[in-house]
Amino acid sequence: MSRNAKLFIDLYLDEDVDILVAELLRARGFLVETTRDAGNLGRSDQAQLDYAMVQQKAFFTHNRADFEGFANAYFATGKPHGGIIIGVRHRPHELGRRLLLILNQTTSDEIANQLIYI
Repeated sequence: MSRNAKLFIDLYLDEDVDILVAELLRARGFLVETTRDAGNLGRSDQAQLDYAMVQQKAFFTHNRADFEGFANAYFATGKPHGGIIIGVRHRPHELGRRLLLILNQTTSDEIANQLIYI
C-alpha cells in the first residue's frame, strides 16, 4: 500500500440515493457524504463524479445508463477515479447491507478505477 493510500473506502452518494443509506453506513463508522452534504444538489452527473474524484471517494448511484458511459470513457482514456458502484433500487436497509459487504471487504486502493454492480 502506498504511503498516501487509504484503507477504508470513503463514499459519495448521488442525489438519487435515499439519504437514509448514508445514515445507516455512518452508524457503522464509515465516512459517507451525500450530494446534499456537499451542496451539490442539481449539479450535472459529470460534476458529481468529478467532485467524488477530487475528494478521493467512491461514487454510488442508481443511474446505470450515464455512469456506465463515464466509467467506459475513463477506462478508455486511463483517467483515474475512486470507483463507481451502481445499484438497482432497493429499500435503504437493503442497499446499506449490500454496500457494507463492499465496504467491509474492499480497500480504497482495490475499488479505485473499478465499476461494481450491486
